[in-house]
Amino acid sequence: MLWTIIGILLLAWLVGTIFDIGSFIHALLVVALIILIVKLIRRS
Repeated sequence: MLWTIIGILLLAWLVGTIFDIGSFIHALLVVALIILIVKLIRRS
């Protein structure tokens, strides 16, 4: 479930950079990276 959300956010970021939607997509990327880091830290 979490990996699906991260994948969707990264895909939205890629679409945002291609079509230059703006800073909202970059904020989503930051959220995705934070979730990924927390997930990796908790696994250790």
